Amino acid sequence: MPAFDTDYLIVGSGFGGSVSALRLAEKGYRVTVVEQGRRFTPQNMPETTWNLRRFLWLPALACRGFFSLRLFRHMLVLHGNAVGGGSITYANTLLVPPDEVWRNGTWAGLCDWEKLMPAHYRTAERMLGVTTNPLLADADYRLQSLAAEAGVGGSFYRTRVGIYFGHDDEQVQTPVNGDPYFQGKGPTRSPCIGCGGCMVGCRYRAKNSLDYNYLYLAEKAGAELLPESRVTRIEPLGEAGDGSEGYRVTVKPFRRPEQHYTAQNVIVSAGSLGTQKLLFAMREQGLLPRISPALGRNVFTNAESLIGIRFPGGHEDFSRGIAIGSGIHLADGTHIEATRFPAGSDIVSLLGTLMNHSRSGRLNLRQWLAAFLKGWFTRPKSMWQALRPKNMARESLIFLCMQTAPQPLNMVWRNTWWRPWRRQLATEGAAIPAYIPAASDFAFQAAQTHGASAFTCVADVFLNIPATAHCMGGAALAASPEEGVCDVQHRVFGYHNLYVIDGANISANLGVNPSLTITALAEAAISRIAPKEPL
Repeated sequence: MPAFDTDYLIVGSGFGGSVSALRLAEKGYRVTVVEQGRRFTPQNMPETTWNLRRFLWLPALACRGFFSLRLFRHMLVLHGNAVGGGSITYANTLLVPPDEVWRNGTWAGLCDWEKLMPAHYRTAERMLGVTTNPLLADADYRLQSLAAEAGVGGSFYRTRVGIYFGHDDEQVQTPVNGDPYFQGKGPTRSPCIGCGGCMVGCRYRAKNSLDYNYLYLAEKAGAELLPESRVTRIEPLGEAGDGSEGYRVTVKPFRRPEQHYTAQNVIVSAGSLGTQKLLFAMREQGLLPRISPALGRNVFTNAESLIGIRFPGGHEDFSRGIAIGSGIHLADGTHIEATRFPAGSDIVSLLGTLMNHSRSGRLNLRQWLAAFLKGWFTRPKSMWQALRPKNMARESLIFLCMQTAPQPLNMVWRNTWWRPWRRQLATEGAAIPAYIPAASDFAFQAAQTHGASAFTCVADVFLNIPATAHCMGGAALAASPEEGVCDVQHRVFGYHNLYVIDGANISANLGVNPSLTITALAEAAISRIAPKEPL
């Protein structure tokens, strides 16, 4: 057997990659994790979102932060990019989806999911320190009162989140060396102070991001992490070309020459978009030509909408609390969560504009423009208060609205008219509604009742597409390569020792934040791999 540089090379350090790294290191394997994002700590987190170079991920403009936006024809995707993947910027809401999701999509019938997954969900909850939010703040109380006014007050609930609140957490033990979760093997932590900064980077060691649990423990167990490095090639070794003799992986570090690693196994965990992009490129270049034609099919977004209400000059401070502290269910099953950004994060106001509530269905740009101009002429002070960036985070009650209705897209790999010299991911399929009637009615009526202003994402009005933080699928688990990219053990059809373990495997619309499910699926996938045999 040839000598390899590493037993498992993992592309990406998000939920799939970090879980895989820890569990494989515990099984005795040599593990190398390649992550294109930076390593962020409380010391180098941006103090405000106006610090674009540390907040946004736009390498072409010298911005190497952790918050990335990708615009497609059908959606605007918000996602994370850092050591620890999306956990650095996600809202740490960790929910178990309804059992019915396992009976839908291409993964239905592959195994008894409803029997298999609960144990892995419990492990994921323990590792991520999931607890019920004890820290309600103004945004949560206001959502609760608005729900009561709308007749759905009984649906109000506190979110299940991965945050360290102190000794009352259900997962917390007596701290050892400052570590409340892993008997002193984890890092020192500090309880949440309710600053609202979960999605712009926690600077207080309270958020249970992957660099405080799975990834931290994986590095302690011997896993090697290569930050600010990007995988550009995955090439099977040997004449068979099927990976049975391992892989040669090309890694391009930031501002350094490319490096080459041989690996017996490769796990692609670059997030749904990153994984699809890499696999499409490798297939087109002829390096991995056997990848299923089902690559890119059935991409889901939770059918989301980002809307909100601004209360100019109010006494409440909606920036306090945790990023998503509570939620409600409307009568039609729409799921609304109270979302917030911390004080000083007013740049996100540039993603919002006044809601056009003149008609249901497609938002009418012409009518919105007429109402916008009329507002400036008839009530300029109110319009300025509603749209100015200053105090946006403090004055705005933001709603993340989700539905369980399937809204699949397909991703394709092609040239675009604005960059014809370079292939990239693009979307195909029926339009995803940018307008959720029940949620918009709820926000608009509440704003009218309380003399506030309802707003929506600029992508809804100007492009008629939704903004989503939950892009999933594209490399589905399935019974055959005609239906999906991977088998039930996450092995890529047509290849040995090549896996996909991340959000790209989601094969049905979860209807809830996907991070806990990705973590549990990764736990299940690695549990099927035997420990390394001693030499």
